[in-house]
Amino acid sequence: MPLTNTQIQKAKPADKPIKLADEKGLYLLITPGGSKLWRFKYRYDGKEKLMSLGAYPDVSLADARDKRDTARKERAAQVDPMAKRMDERRARKIAAEHSFATVAGLWWANWKAARSPRHADDVMRRLKADVYPAIGARPISEIEAPELVRMAKAI
Repeated sequence: MPLTNTQIQKAKPADKPIKLADEKGLYLLITPGGSKLWRFKYRYDGKEKLMSLGAYPDVSLADARDKRDTARKERAAQVDPMAKRMDERRARKIAAEHSFATVAGLWWANWKAARSPRHADDVMRRLKADVYPAIGARPISEIEAPELVRMAKAI
């Protein structure tokens, strides 16, 4: 029988972790410390996998079911939901590491050695004032030439 919000709210921690089953692999794990954590258990390539969906009440019962249903659809399409999540996280990390601001900072660090300190500081100040607000946080691979032209005309 599926969980209800009343059952979740009334559930108390015990000496050992408690699992309150919902349906279709979704359950609420109640830790001895009192945390209530949503988990989705599924099988992929013959192996049992576990996916964290968030903490209750930040993630409501309805939200947890929506996330479970999304993961089940991915699983039905022969995609491992956890592998997909890790790939997305890795892509965000790479994008952040290769933002325009990061690459420009590395360039500036090498470039400034052959320049006067005043000139190097002026260039960095102009980057921070004019360029970084426009494209600094964007991944360098996503920046297109027309954007650079618009930014240069605005400056």
